[in-house]
Amino acid sequence: MVFTVTIKKNDEFVRIYKNGRHYAGKYMILYVSDGNPGINAIGVTASRKVGKSVRRNRIKRLIKENYRLYEPYVHAGFNFVFIVRARQDRYIPDYHEIHREMKSLFLRAGAFDLQRWENSRNGA
Repeated sequence: MVFTVTIKKNDEFVRIYKNGRHYAGKYMILYVSDGNPGINAIGVTASRKVGKSVRRNRIKRLIKENYRLYEPYVHAGFNFVFIVRARQDRYIPDYHEIHREMKSLFLRAGAFDLQRWENSRNGA
C-alpha cells in the first residue's frame, strides 16, 4: 500500500525541479525525484498561460483523479510533480487522454508496476 502526501511548499517544488528527472508528454511534464521510502509525494502546477482558473483547476483535478486510480500500481518512494503544458489552441485534454499520458510517463520514469497492472486487468 502506497501512502501519498501533497506537495504544497514552493521550496519542495524547486528541490524536485533541480534534483529530479523530467519526462515530457503532449499535455504535461512529469518531474520525478527520490523521496521517503514507502511514501509518495505529488504536486500539480498549471501556470496562467494554461488559461483562467476554471480551466487550470479542471485539468489539475483530472490529473489528481488519474493519479488516485494509478496509485496502487505506482512504486513507493518517489516525489512527483506534474506541470500542465500550455497549448496555443487552449485545448483541454479529456480524462482518457490524461489517463493514457500519465501511464506512459510513469512507465518511462520507471515508477509503474506493469506486472501488478496486468494482473489486475486479467482478473488475477
